[in-house]
Amino acid sequence: VNEVRGMLGFTGSWKGNRVTIHGSGMGMPSLSIYANELIREYGARTLIRIGSAGAMLERVKIRDIVIAMTASTMATPSRGFFREMQFAPCADYGLLENAVAAARAKGTTTHVGGIYSSDVFYDERPDLTEMLARHGTLCVEMEAAELYTVAARLGARALAILTISDHLITHEALPAEDRERSFGDMVEIALNAAFP
Repeated sequence: VNEVRGMLGFTGSWKGNRVTIHGSGMGMPSLSIYANELIREYGARTLIRIGSAGAMLERVKIRDIVIAMTASTMATPSRGFFREMQFAPCADYGLLENAVAAARAKGTTTHVGGIYSSDVFYDERPDLTEMLARHGTLCVEMEAAELYTVAARLGARALAILTISDHLITHEALPAEDRERSFGDMVEIALNAAFP
């Protein structure tokens, strides 16, 4: 058990494989710290983010699973590395393929594609939401773009698997007590992606 900076981390096993589950805080700057330290100081080679997201397309429903192939963003702590270049953060293909297979085997309603990593939780930009939706962006969350960038820079594998808890178009929201029950599929898909 780890409690550095008040962020809990636990190590155990799943089907005979050693697994560490660690919080990353909220947003890209916080995730960047933990992802860098897990890879650089603890030798982590595979990082899978599981969490909630807000749907941006009508066809993506509450409780659906989203497997993020790419993660667009307007701001990332890693922007200084690239200067004028627009880096395209993407998932590790092997993890992505394993997660899709695990989701299919489980029979969950799953969407695979691009997502948006925002640096603002309460966004007041309906024009941005509309534009992203027009370009097929499935959902919004706050960490995946930086996770994919850090993993690419440090030679690790990364993937984000998300459960839709809120809907930006229909304004539906999963009640807090339902979130725990609804997130089990996402966790199982993540474990099967890491250990196929």
